[in-house]
Amino acid sequence: MAFWKRLLITVLVMLAISFIAGAIWMSVFNIVIPSYIAGAIGGLATLPVWELLKRIKPKKEK
Repeated sequence: MAFWKRLLITVLVMLAISFIAGAIWMSVFNIVIPSYIAGAIGGLATLPVWELLKRIKPKKEK
């Protein structure tokens, strides 16, 4: 998989996880989550995604 595709997917996952973490935090505690905590949660969630995407190899054509 090309680097730019991995990077795009990783950034989208980071944004989605940060948004979901903020929504869950808001529903549980009824206050806004600090942005640095949401960013840290999103960043930590993207580490396994990046490693998984690095392992995906394109299929070889015959």
